[in-house]
Amino acid sequence: SKTLSAVQLFNYCNTDTDNLLFLFCAPPNTGKLLVLTVATKETDGFKRFMRSARHFNYTVKVLGRGEKWNGGDYISAPGGGQKVRLLKSALADIKEEDKIILFIESYDVIFSSGPKELLKKFQQTKHKVVFSAETLIWPDRHLEDKHPHVREGKRFLGAGGFIGYVPNLKKMVSDWSGEDNDSDQLFYTKLYINPEKRKSINITLDSKCRLFQNLHGALDEVVLKFEDGRVRARNVLYDTLPVIVHGNGPTKLQINYLGNYISNVWTFETGCTVCNEDMRPLSGLKESEYPGVVIGVFIQQPTPFVSVFFERLLNLQYPKNRLKLFIYNQEPHHDQHIRSFLENHEADYQAVKLIGPDEDVDPITSRNLGFDMCRDDIDCEYFFSVDVEVVLKNDETLKILIELNKPFIAPMLTKPGRLWTNFWGALSADGYYARSEDYVDIVQGRRVGIWNVPYVSQVYLVSADVLRSELKADDLFHSATLDADMAFCSKVRDQYLRKFVSKESRHLKQLGVFMFVTNMHTFGRVLSTENYQMNHLHNDLWQIFENPVDWEERYIHENYSKIMKDNIVETPCPDVYWFPVFTEVACKHLVEEMENFGQWSGGGNVDNRIQGGYENVPTIDIHMNQINYEKEWHKFLLEYIAPVTEKMFPGYYTRFDLAFVVRYKPDEQPFLRPHHDASTFTINIALNQVGIDYEGGGCRFLRYNCSIRAPRKGWALMHPGRLTHYHEGLPTTAGVRYIAVSFVDP
Repeated sequence: SKTLSAVQLFNYCNTDTDNLLFLFCAPPNTGKLLVLTVATKETDGFKRFMRSARHFNYTVKVLGRGEKWNGGDYISAPGGGQKVRLLKSALADIKEEDKIILFIESYDVIFSSGPKELLKKFQQTKHKVVFSAETLIWPDRHLEDKHPHVREGKRFLGAGGFIGYVPNLKKMVSDWSGEDNDSDQLFYTKLYINPEKRKSINITLDSKCRLFQNLHGALDEVVLKFEDGRVRARNVLYDTLPVIVHGNGPTKLQINYLGNYISNVWTFETGCTVCNEDMRPLSGLKESEYPGVVIGVFIQQPTPFVSVFFERLLNLQYPKNRLKLFIYNQEPHHDQHIRSFLENHEADYQAVKLIGPDEDVDPITSRNLGFDMCRDDIDCEYFFSVDVEVVLKNDETLKILIELNKPFIAPMLTKPGRLWTNFWGALSADGYYARSEDYVDIVQGRRVGIWNVPYVSQVYLVSADVLRSELKADDLFHSATLDADMAFCSKVRDQYLRKFVSKESRHLKQLGVFMFVTNMHTFGRVLSTENYQMNHLHNDLWQIFENPVDWEERYIHENYSKIMKDNIVETPCPDVYWFPVFTEVACKHLVEEMENFGQWSGGGNVDNRIQGGYENVPTIDIHMNQINYEKEWHKFLLEYIAPVTEKMFPGYYTRFDLAFVVRYKPDEQPFLRPHHDASTFTINIALNQVGIDYEGGGCRFLRYNCSIRAPRKGWALMHPGRLTHYHEGLPTTAGVRYIAVSFVDP
């Protein structure tokens, strides 16, 4: 929107600015730029670096491929001399004196913009060699006073990235004669703080982070900038847009976070741009060609709905002849669920290994044994770890994760009504949970993709190749200070490859494995195991408060939701409403729970369980409060019966009182004489099936001479209790009939 004169444009193009108008200046010759980096192993970080380089069309030459890393770990002691040696050797082969070399780390570096911008900013420095700059001095603080002062910005040299002309770089490294594990940082620092050498080589620092952004000591300075379909890092302290971002030192988690976006990995306009890259499609494969998978199932505590867990495991859409099971159970209460599953389905799987509570194997050891089962099996390509509290609603989960083709990936799981998930977006300073800026958007589905995160739990897929290499240690879950899950994630993130430089000294090269979580699909949720009691026959019946979604799926009829929207309520008799409410399992569990309790009333008029102690029309029954189910039953009535009563009787607010299960037997109490109920209206749920479990039975409303002789199992009858609906229980002629009765507003 403004016009520049030739003089203004010349001055502008040689000004230290990050305004993108400099792109109108004379374009630099990007063909003269060569990126050199050292990578002895292709880690996840290296692959990320190369992807960002390809995205911006950088030409990269990798030094040291296949070499043993002897350059130290930068943690126990300074190191990196191997990189100087490799650079010196590579420069010797380059003859073009006008060639510009960018020498940069790769495992923890991302390009944020392209060669054109990089070269233009380099030219604007008017120096032949430009190093990245640091807030902190390392490794020798005694050299602080010898660093030149700068008018604005950072004054300490960072060896992780520099750019320069070939002749100047050759001169810079010409005196290198150190060992591979000597410090490259100290070598370059001593050159820089020597005024004569600094001048002769023509070195300066990128003090305001226009080319290089080192994150160590500068985390508060860096934010993501989303603009016009691009994402890059912005330094808010200097208002600059660095071309290269380096997660140096202890900032690997931060570079991983930025790497979820930078290089246009994810933008608001495009969403995830890399989610479908490097896929491993399974469609079209024969069953015998599917990757072999060991599924590790871990039961470490009493957990609800374990039988449902194994039903879902069975329903995973994956050839079972390519699956092996490793099942660890520490809880005797769940032996019955495992036995039932294996009795019916063990033969479906390629192999099954079970470790039970009698074998005295601790949870940490069990996880290592599960990994070993995969490591030692030549046919195993993946280990799929699933804790029993995981609810995998998506039966394609295993296929989806394999096709995403990551060494370590987890499906995102949630807890209904909460922001809880099975991943953390960030870590606090002491290594515990912290909320990342994008956490809520990811959990709520406003940002969808594959995310590099510092912590996952409960369920994940890890490749066997990684288990046999980077994660081959036998103590991945052990820590003196951290819980097993946190210890495991810490060791995955910060995995090191042991290298012996000499008998006296050992150095480690950091090779962190990226842990990804995906929310590209809805996968499921995680159960709450708090307050799970085991003093009943069917303990899951009591989970309506702790796990209401799972309780509903297990016990509420599949057609219940149609009552409101499809109006499927039937009226078999005047003002008698009939609708589905319970599943077969709910009916079965409630009957078995009552029979297991066994303290049926005698059917006499005297009944100390009720107010007044006298029952006019007694039944043989067990009250819900006798099995400590009164609160749960009341919750069920409020959630699932009250909406129907308010639909049938608009404006009428329901208050529930007495609730019990009645048993009818020909030789005990086959029928119930005509009577009014002590209620405004009554709920009567059939708990078993006429013609299968019993003969006869039903209910007759005398005023209307209307009978319901074939009650449907799991369906509820709702009818007025007094005045108009005088009724009787018809004789049960064979078998045993059960009904659940609730009085509303007695």
